[in-house]
Amino acid sequence: MSQAGGRAARVRAVLTEAFRPSVIEVHDDSASHAGHSGAAPGGETHMQVRMVSDVFAGQNRVARSRAVHATLDAEFRTGLHALSLVLRAPGEPG
Repeated sequence: MSQAGGRAARVRAVLTEAFRPSVIEVHDDSASHAGHSGAAPGGETHMQVRMVSDVFAGQNRVARSRAVHATLDAEFRTGLHALSLVLRAPGEPG
């Protein structure tokens, strides 16, 4: 996954500040969702995030996802529609 500008850069910055990940990849996947619910002509509505952080140690998948969604609340309120998440603690596969 590559990092794009605009919202993807903001998402990366916010997540980096909150989770101090050892790995973070953010990709704007909006083009793949053109014409779907929540898609906007300018894109920046659907993001893929892969992140490895010590913060996730001992947390289940739902807790990890909730933490990321809460952290990105401002982005959701301004047009982010969907996230595809791969969230791992160090040493976990994937």
